[in-house]
Amino acid sequence: MAKPDDTPNYKVIAENRRARYDYAIDDDIECGMILEGSEVKSLRVNSSNIAESYAEVKEGELWLVNSYIAPYQAAKTWGHEERRRRKMLASKKELARMWSDTQRKGMTLVPLVMYFNHRGMVKIKLGIAKGKQNHDKRASDAKRDWGRQKQRLLRHAE
Repeated sequence: MAKPDDTPNYKVIAENRRARYDYAIDDDIECGMILEGSEVKSLRVNSSNIAESYAEVKEGELWLVNSYIAPYQAAKTWGHEERRRRKMLASKKELARMWSDTQRKGMTLVPLVMYFNHRGMVKIKLGIAKGKQNHDKRASDAKRDWGRQKQRLLRHAE
């Protein structure tokens, strides 16, 4: 679990807000990333997107695919590719568990949030998820609406 907001270095870089709507998250795992210097500097000025990205286990390594990190203007000559595959760091035990989970039907690795941890290192939280169907999404919407309605009724009853 990530550190709470009271630590001075903790900072959310990018969040995939739609992931919890589109997927049923079973478990989440915190992973590190191998980044270039211009990528880290670009992340410090909040210019990234993980909404369309996903993670995959390929040949015993974990990769983040299709994530966007904007180019850093001061590093024009030695910049980075915006949508390159980025290697992620996880223990062998977690990697084996992720690989076995994704081999089951319908399971995938979805990035939930990218952040700087309390030590200033870039971390990404991956969710082991199963895609929701339309009736599941409608049930989630109904549950959320009922929760809002219940809070509204309790507020007016007081």
